[in-house]
Amino acid sequence: MLVNYPNGTKVKQSYILHGNRGMSLEHDINVTNEYYLVHDIAVIYKKPTPITVVKVDFKSRMDAVIKEAYYKTPSTTDYNGVYKGKYIDFEAKETRNKSYFPLANIHTHQIKHIKKIIEHGGIGFLIVRFTHYNLTYFLDGSKLISFIENNNRKSIPISFFQKEGKIIETKYAPRLDYLKIIDELEKEGEASEKIS
Repeated sequence: MLVNYPNGTKVKQSYILHGNRGMSLEHDINVTNEYYLVHDIAVIYKKPTPITVVKVDFKSRMDAVIKEAYYKTPSTTDYNGVYKGKYIDFEAKETRNKSYFPLANIHTHQIKHIKKIIEHGGIGFLIVRFTHYNLTYFLDGSKLISFIENNNRKSIPISFFQKEGKIIETKYAPRLDYLKIIDELEKEGEASEKIS
């Protein structure tokens, strides 16, 4: 598939077409969020990327084409919303790498943003899909930040996701029930509070 960017750049995109691997993580999350909204479970949306349009070709009112644009500000994270009265904010990424998630795939300002969300009582996290295995992991933002602050690595090994993350099962509906994991983590937190 050929993607045309506003500055005229053309990039060829390829997709893995084995079983569910042809479905992108973004699509799966968007379908899941629609399910949550329709069933009055949560209100979570993909944030639009802020751009400034510089040049538009107006062939007709219905055929306006953006010819040149640039990013207004660096975007924070991909998704945000509200679930059970709590603010939710997260980033979603895919990697083709079999053994690690490159930290270059997530920007420093996004990590700082997730940290701020957590500091202010919100729920911040990362969803990562290892496309080779068709496995999608939920990684709590505090574990992501702890890993980054305590390691000099340029990547997070899959073993860290296996140990510290939670697998988000792919189902029919909702497609990726990541809110189920938030509920599980909340229960685990309540149980540890009772013990201490």
